[in-house]
Amino acid sequence: MNNSAYGARLDFERAMSYGDYLELDKLLSAQTLRSDNHNEPLFIIIHHVQELWMKLILHELNAAREKIKNDDLMPSFKMTARVSRILEQMIGAWGVLSTLTPSEYLQFRGTLGSASGFQSYQYRMLEFVMGNKNAVMLKPHAHRPEIHAQLERELNSPSLYDEALRLLARRGIEMPREVIERDWSKPYCAHPAVEAAWLQIYRDPEAHWDLYELAEELIDLEDFFRQWRFRHVTTVERVIGFKQGTGGTAGIPYLKKMLDVVLFPELWKLRTAL
Repeated sequence: MNNSAYGARLDFERAMSYGDYLELDKLLSAQTLRSDNHNEPLFIIIHHVQELWMKLILHELNAAREKIKNDDLMPSFKMTARVSRILEQMIGAWGVLSTLTPSEYLQFRGTLGSASGFQSYQYRMLEFVMGNKNAVMLKPHAHRPEIHAQLERELNSPSLYDEALRLLARRGIEMPREVIERDWSKPYCAHPAVEAAWLQIYRDPEAHWDLYELAEELIDLEDFFRQWRFRHVTTVERVIGFKQGTGGTAGIPYLKKMLDVVLFPELWKLRTAL
């Protein structure tokens, strides 16, 4: 039998291996179990995977926002499209977690203490980048000054949608001053003039093709984000029903309320007006 391993390198005493490059010792040792329950690794690994995907989403959306800010739209389209595909993977991950039955989860739920996905600072950062601003959401991170500072900085920065609207104004499309120069820490409120601006683009896409494409990329992004939220709600309801969340939230009622949040309202409303 040929033991050449198809010409692959076999000696890594003085060379970087796959495990070295990915620092797999760190990654695979991060799943610290707090019970001897067979199902706890599933719960931890799914949430680790979601956090890793969110890290990549933030990397892509921050870069896309910067491109939009600098009127460099083509690269931003690739970045936002990638995020939509990432969200597709995250939606699928809820299907894996839903194999955890209520009886199985209750066997180790107590080991979570007050820990909850509600406290994910990366998720909160993602919400802020997407425009769902709420200063109260900084409070769970007051004990981590470096994280609190990052979130506060994002709270007070223009969101992805804010930068899109500022771009429209730079392109000569009429935009109210109170929309493009406002308190960025507040959630965005829909404005009729903004809907009229997007309608102008949708009624003549050939004249505004890159802005038209930007709008559709944003719609795609929110569409997948909504699906991710919905699958989160249904998975939680399937596993714990209407119990209170471990972090003190109302659980399902709180999550269902989040389904009503609309991030890019005029892009959805204009479809009726067209």
